[in-house]
Amino acid sequence: MMGKVVYISVVVALLSVLLGWKVFDLRKRTLASRELVQNHLPNCVPLKNLDNGSEDITILSDGRAFISTGLKYPGVPATEWPGKIFSIDLQDPRMKAVELRMPRNFDLESFNPHGISVYINPSDDTVHLFVVSHPEGKSQVEIFQFVEDDLSLVHLKTIKHELLYSVNDIVAVGLEHFYATNDHYFTNEFLKTTVELFLAQPLTNVVYYSPEEVKVVSEGYYGANGINISPDNRHVYVADVFDHKVHVLKKNEDNSLASLKSVDVGSLVDNIEVDPDTGDLWLGCHPNAWKLFMFNPEDPPGSEVIRIQNIHSDEPVVTQVYEDDGHVIMGSSVAAPYGGKLLIGSVFHKALCCDLK
Repeated sequence: MMGKVVYISVVVALLSVLLGWKVFDLRKRTLASRELVQNHLPNCVPLKNLDNGSEDITILSDGRAFISTGLKYPGVPATEWPGKIFSIDLQDPRMKAVELRMPRNFDLESFNPHGISVYINPSDDTVHLFVVSHPEGKSQVEIFQFVEDDLSLVHLKTIKHELLYSVNDIVAVGLEHFYATNDHYFTNEFLKTTVELFLAQPLTNVVYYSPEEVKVVSEGYYGANGINISPDNRHVYVADVFDHKVHVLKKNEDNSLASLKSVDVGSLVDNIEVDPDTGDLWLGCHPNAWKLFMFNPEDPPGSEVIRIQNIHSDEPVVTQVYEDDGHVIMGSSVAAPYGGKLLIGSVFHKALCCDLK
């Protein structure tokens, strides 16, 4: 097996040389470490109990936030903290992050949560939480029902499929229906973290899953990462982390996706949150990926939050809302607004709550 990996690595290296300037340009953009200018928001405070990652955050209309923590993923610093789901009631001035109680019959030891999404059942208003998990380095989707009375999760289903092989993020569009991004082409750890990065080719994709049909609906991304949907459910947004872009796709009646445009944001985009009232996109970004991949606590990776307004217009407005050199928060992965505040999460570090004004 090791001989096969070495052979593939050599072939990939030769191909990357032949591919020329595109590989060089993309790697240069991806690994460049630009000088950061501090651009902080007022009244930023760390959230208690969230010191070991808050990779993805999503917020309901009533102010209930869900947060995935403890991610262990190849290529980024990991924590010994086990995978957990936390919740915060943003209507409560105490802003206390509470660990949600998991079902007894669920395998907590292998739980490794990554991207998350919420779907409200229109028939009874129950909250269904979709969680990407990576037990033993694999990818699957866990579906839970949230029980507010005792702050617990009831496990409903585990979904596995051969097309869901390197899932990063997810957006739920039905009780067992979702779009998901595969952020790598290879499944071997060495190939996906070293060779694939060196190759720098658009090999990743977006998959639609339902009990009736599973299919690739969009492809050609250098690193498909965060995914979300517009408030009217007509458009899907996909972050291409290595190409510094957010792609806008039209959702068709057969659940396929048609590419409409892309917006360059000048940073490595991780997760996407969408303001349900304005339609603005909020992006957790990595302004200096090299420092993230080659982690050194003495020279930490920075953090950046970018907002896109009027993304469907001819002139979307791209604004940097927050930037830090890593001494306040390292490796920001998500930004979620609610009620004049902004929650900023990170891959392996702390989470912040800031005022937007």
